[in-house]
Amino acid sequence: MTPILKETLNQLESLGSEKVRVQNLKHGATENQFGVKLGDIRKVATKIKQNDSLAKELWDTRNLEARLLCILLLKPEKLSSEEVEQMLRSVDCVQVADWLSSYIIKKHPQKEAMRLKWMEDKDPWVLRAGWSLTWERTTKNHDGLDLDALLDRIENEMGQADPLVQWTMNFSLGGIGIHSKKHRERAIAIGEKLGLYRDYPVSKGCTSPFVPIWVREMVSREKSLG
Repeated sequence: MTPILKETLNQLESLGSEKVRVQNLKHGATENQFGVKLGDIRKVATKIKQNDSLAKELWDTRNLEARLLCILLLKPEKLSSEEVEQMLRSVDCVQVADWLSSYIIKKHPQKEAMRLKWMEDKDPWVLRAGWSLTWERTTKNHDGLDLDALLDRIENEMGQADPLVQWTMNFSLGGIGIHSKKHRERAIAIGEKLGLYRDYPVSKGCTSPFVPIWVREMVSREKSLG
């Protein structure tokens, strides 16, 4: 262990709390964590700035906060698609998967090529990322996407998919329903038929991920804005 890695891990550990540790465990994290608030991890990253060698060392620890910090220290354009995929295949909790998707994968110059490849993968974490990129396409630019084929696949596969994959498949279904008027009713019908997240607990002021509710709510908001 290099001195800078040891110092960084000690700093992260000093910021941890048992309350956050327990919350993380409930959300699928392993015992290899310190219980640091996400905002505090961002503050540490701001002080360190970019450091590729430290980032790699942090990732290799498999510690939750170390991996989240690693993601913030890396520059997507400096990573090959193979390196990104290797990181993705070693993910072991949703928080790391989501940060990797948001901060690295969705900003990577080869993300469309990765999306196409990952949509055919069997690894749940990789397939989850593929559907997350597909969801992004449905919301930003679905030109060139075969939305009918995507709806066919969602209708046939989402009900039996791994829960990790179901989440981003469902987002893709919702994205199609919200952003493609032509496909809206079918997306809603598929959501109703599969019933995924129908009874999902939602905090006050938040929108249900159940597609029929979600799509109608977002379309209604857009109409109210003019």
